[in-house]
Amino acid sequence: MIWKYGVAWIPMVVIGIANGVLRQSGYGRFMGELRAHQVSTFTGIVLFLLYIWVVSLRWPFSSARQAVGVGLLWVGMTVVFEFGFGHYVAHHPWSRLVHDYNLLAGRLWVFVLAAVAVAPYVFFRIRS
Repeated sequence: MIWKYGVAWIPMVVIGIANGVLRQSGYGRFMGELRAHQVSTFTGIVLFLLYIWVVSLRWPFSSARQAVGVGLLWVGMTVVFEFGFGHYVAHHPWSRLVHDYNLLAGRLWVFVLAAVAVAPYVFFRIRS
């Protein structure tokens, strides 16, 4: 029944887009791009964790292995979507897409992916 978790990933796209809109049309206008990215990373993690908690209540993970698998599935789907949509639809160059993974430049996107990856397992353990 892993398909239901694949479907549950779809609202995560909406959450990510809403988080970006909040950054661009809200607080991002009052700070530099890097700082706005960093704040957006934090708000994104909070929003994704809340959503994943709700999913884990609705469809509890049956094992630690399943929870880890779902986290990895969601990260994989997110990266494929980000690069596929970003390059082939939004026409961003690969260099721009990879830039958000550069921790040395203060880019923190990788922490969002890490949170999405581990949250199902953590929530499974909390509920066990």
